[in-house]
This record gives sequence, structure tokens and C-alpha cells, in this order.
Amino acid sequence: MTTQELIEQLDTVSKKTNEEWLASLDERKQKEIEFHNIDKDKTLAEGEYEKLHENAKFYQTAHLINEYVDAWIAQHSKGKIFLDYACGDGENAVKAAKAGAELAIGLDISDVSIKNAHALAEKEGVLRNTYFLQGDCENTGLPNESVDVVICSGMLHHLDLSYAFPELRRILKRGGVLLAVEALDCNPAIKAYRMLTPHLRTDWEKRHILSYKEIGFAKRFFEVKNIRHWHLFSIAAAYVPSALPLLNALDEVFLKLPLVKLMSWMFTFELHKK
Repeated sequence: MTTQELIEQLDTVSKKTNEEWLASLDERKQKEIEFHNIDKDKTLAEGEYEKLHENAKFYQTAHLINEYVDAWIAQHSKGKIFLDYACGDGENAVKAAKAGAELAIGLDISDVSIKNAHALAEKEGVLRNTYFLQGDCENTGLPNESVDVVICSGMLHHLDLSYAFPELRRILKRGGVLLAVEALDCNPAIKAYRMLTPHLRTDWEKRHILSYKEIGFAKRFFEVKNIRHWHLFSIAAAYVPSALPLLNALDEVFLKLPLVKLMSWMFTFELHKK
């Protein structure tokens, strides 16, 4: 399939995103749209946006994982069909497009996210090799074996993996690779924080944070490689920003230890289709 033929297929999928399609989605997915449309709304009244993103101070400490993801995208994008799966505001698709992806696709169930992503691509001058569409990540409508590279950044826990993993395997080409970036559901203190801040996530989301159980399930569909753990001590830099370099150094040492690494905030892993 040529890139132009793929774009024509994407046009067909995009045209199905209408009131009938929205009405066909189950309650869980309707709630995901509602939550993320509010979450991504940049026109919220003063104070409302901050309330929905009060955990941003923790994400501002995640330099190491962000650098790793950016380098991974740069390494795997050139000349490829790249999919930013549940793309949010499309930052990773735009990075892939800038890194030379033949086509960087962003798919998300939130129409507000897709509007934001398109605006970002226009601002960054990559409309030519990006394509954003609203859709269901568990039933993408993309052709079989049409994608070379996929990034799943902080979103697998929003999905039913019994549908998502087979769908990802279907659309990924043989020899294709996927990078998953996820929170890890092991550290009791982090789990307690999630329970104490229910307004920051949907009910489904907080009950489906990934663990090594999901890694085992992924092995039914893919070869799992390069599992890495990120951020434990560095979380404290949300309160002491000047300590971040030291705390990052501690993470790089201690998160290689077998038991300590399970206490990490996040982990990454690759899924390869043989």
C-alpha cells in the first residue's frame, strides 16, 4: 500500500466520525471522550485548568523518560509510517514528522485533542506529513499491516487490552515496533495518591494502571523487549526542583536493582511484531 492509498483509507475512516459513530460507542468510551474533551480544553476558566492538572508538578520532574522517548522517536521515525496511538494534543506525532516520518498519524477518541493536534502541526509546519483523526483505538479502522512504528504514551491504561493488543498487532507491519510509556501499578504510595485524587482520572483509568501482569498478556501478541524503569527519587523534585540532578542520578543507579525498580513511577517497554 502506498502512502497516498493509506491517506485515502484514513479519509474514509475520518468520514465515519459522526453522530452515528459516537452514539455507537459504549458508556466507557463516551466517558473517555467527555473527560478528555474537558481535560484538553485550553479555554477553561481560570483555576479550572489548574485543578485538572494539579499533578503537573510531578510530570515536570520526568526529564529522563522524556529525553528517552524523544530520542526513540527520532531514531525510529525517518521514512516510516508512524502512529501516535491515542495521540492527545499530538506532540509525539509532530516530533515524528519533524524527524522525517513519511507520514505521522495521530488517532484519539477526543475531538478536542484532534483539533489541538492539528493546530500544533500547523504551527510547527508539518501539516504535509501528518494526519490526525478522531477514532476508537480498540477499533481503528486502519488497514492491516499499514504502520511501521507506534508510540503509546500514557494511554494503554485507558483501553481494554484484550481489544487493543490484537488491534495493534493487526495494523503493525511485520518487523514493526511499538514503544509503550506507562505508569507502573506497584508503589503503594503512588497508588494511594491516585486513590486520593479521583478527579484527575476516569474510574476505568485508575483501575487499569499497568503492571507486569499486562506485560505477560502482551507476550501473547508480541515479543517484549527493553523494559526500563523510570523515576522514584526524582519525584521529590516536584517540591525541591534544585535537587533534580542528584535525584536523577540516584534513580539511574537504584532503578536497576530487581526489587527497587518495581517501586518506580513509570516504565517503558517495546513490543515487536515478528
